[in-house]
Amino acid sequence: MMEYRPSFRRKLAGWSLMTVGVAGLVLPLLNGTLFLVFGMFVMRHQYRWANRGIAWSERRWPWMMGKVEQMESGMVHRMRALRRG
Repeated sequence: MMEYRPSFRRKLAGWSLMTVGVAGLVLPLLNGTLFLVFGMFVMRHQYRWANRGIAWSERRWPWMMGKVEQMESGMVHRMRALRRG
C-alpha cells in the first residue's frame, strides 16, 4: 500500500525535475531519463502513478534504487541540520 504524504515542496521539486527531464529528452546536453526518474522518486509519496513508476524502476534496477534512497536520506539529514542552524 502506498504511504501518502502530501507536501507542496516535494511536489514543486518533483514537477521541476520532471520539466527538466522533458526538456532533456529534446536537448542533447541533458539526460532526460535521469531527471524523469528523479522527479518520480521525489513524488513517489504524492501520486499513485509516480509510485508505480518507481516500483517498475526498482524491479528493473534494484541496486540503483538503494543508492538513490541513501542519497535522499543524506540530503534530508543535511537539510534538517541546516534548518537547526
